[in-house]
Amino acid sequence: MLNDITIGQHYPSNSVIHKLDSTIKLIATFVFMVSLFIINKFWPYAIVFIFLMAIIKLSNIPTKYILNGLKPLKWIIIFTFVINVFFLPGDPIWSFGFLKITEQGLSQAIFMALRLIFLVLGTSMLTLTTSPMDLTDGIERLLNPFNKIGLPVHELAMMMTIALRFIPTLLDETDKIMKAQMSRGADFESKNIVSRAKNLVPLLVPLFVSAFRRAEELAMAMEARCYRGGYNRTKMKQSVITKSDYIASCILIIYLVIIIVTRFI
Repeated sequence: MLNDITIGQHYPSNSVIHKLDSTIKLIATFVFMVSLFIINKFWPYAIVFIFLMAIIKLSNIPTKYILNGLKPLKWIIIFTFVINVFFLPGDPIWSFGFLKITEQGLSQAIFMALRLIFLVLGTSMLTLTTSPMDLTDGIERLLNPFNKIGLPVHELAMMMTIALRFIPTLLDETDKIMKAQMSRGADFESKNIVSRAKNLVPLLVPLFVSAFRRAEELAMAMEARCYRGGYNRTKMKQSVITKSDYIASCILIIYLVIIIVTRFI
């Protein structure tokens, strides 16, 4: 299951989406997230689905690979669905004792489940189609106006990107430690909650040690390369806005306008 988490992972490809400027993709991700909270009906999600499927198709990333990212979050989605179905007041459809399913609760449960699914898939596309260096540059350009008030923009962008980049690394490390401990007799699948909690100790201790060791190695590597932050720092590859970026921006504006219009129809 740990290998199914797609957030923070980069899927290398030469697609149109991969070639887009990282700043455009960051803005597009933010607009996509906002659009999910603007929607107040079911049918506009069909527009979101078509928009997202078009992006996935153009990115040349296997759909199955992206959908696997939902597996680790299935219990959160199910929990949210159940809470809304049984505990939201409204017109009852079915009841048994203190449990009852209302028409408004069922509608809200489906609504929230769809929102969570699209939110995970949409945000995953950002890291899957953008390398860590490009992501750092994109965040830095977006936050660049805050340089005037003394905010360390480059350092913040670097920290955010390193944090995202370390997610798949730590997950891979966790998987290795779990397999090593299971070979020594550790039980991580027992139904006994107390037993499972105790068995997490030999997993978390080496994981934290490994995380601190990797952080120290990264700091030493950056220091050995004379890294001194973002002041007067140049870039090996300068960002250039291309025709594809302008077309993507226009499509994004049209998408947002359509979603806003659907709210008032």
